[in-house]
Amino acid sequence: MHLTSRQEKILDLLRKNKTIKVDILSTKFKVSKQSIRKDLNEICGRGLAARIHGGARLINTISNPTYEQKRLESKDEKGEIGRIAATLIPNDSSVMLISGTTTESVARALYNHNNLVVISNNLNIANALFGSKSKELIITGGTIRESDGEVIGENTVDYISNFKADYGIIGAPAFDEDGAILDINERAVSVGRAILNHSQKKIFVCDNSKLFKTAPYMICEISDIDIFITDKEPPEKFKKIAEKNNTEIVIANSDYSSQ
Repeated sequence: MHLTSRQEKILDLLRKNKTIKVDILSTKFKVSKQSIRKDLNEICGRGLAARIHGGARLINTISNPTYEQKRLESKDEKGEIGRIAATLIPNDSSVMLISGTTTESVARALYNHNNLVVISNNLNIANALFGSKSKELIITGGTIRESDGEVIGENTVDYISNFKADYGIIGAPAFDEDGAILDINERAVSVGRAILNHSQKKIFVCDNSKLFKTAPYMICEISDIDIFITDKEPPEKFKKIAEKNNTEIVIANSDYSSQ
């Protein structure tokens, strides 16, 4: 779905002024503040801006067209998955987020949390939280990959090993009905494993479009995860493996998500 004409104009104002306020936009476009907030939520949901108190600010993302396209793939599903994940994270806690567009949605949903320590290997995730309420943002050491803002390298894994977070949240480009969580990049696998090994509660966020996709490297098994948040029911075989290993499956847009 494309942005509406008004949303495009709001985005143009953002690019020009860097920040905008709801009340000013409401007056300018002669619509309610609620309508403007919906417009800003749509713009921010696409990773084009970040909400601030009373308005929004432009995000200077580090990415290429491929990464931007990934943001738009299953955008609504990722947004809902992110919202549900954020409800499981209390204030005054620590969380590690692996690089990825779904975990970036989690980061945006955490914006209004208080007193979080957020550790990530992605600059876009940190940028989505910049300026939010009383958070300590920590970027892992390593080399920045300009295509998507990911911080990679041996230093990244070593840096993560210095922490023990309350929550570790990973995503993945693929998972299968046997319960394997997969990635195409060996270095990303090492980061994912490090996050899981240094987190008390382990959360996997992934939309159903990744099911049955193939990837050569395994991050972990679903049995290693405490909570799996997705948008559709996984296959029965997968659910039985999860149930056997006490892995909770949460379906976004379900009755759970409306509680």
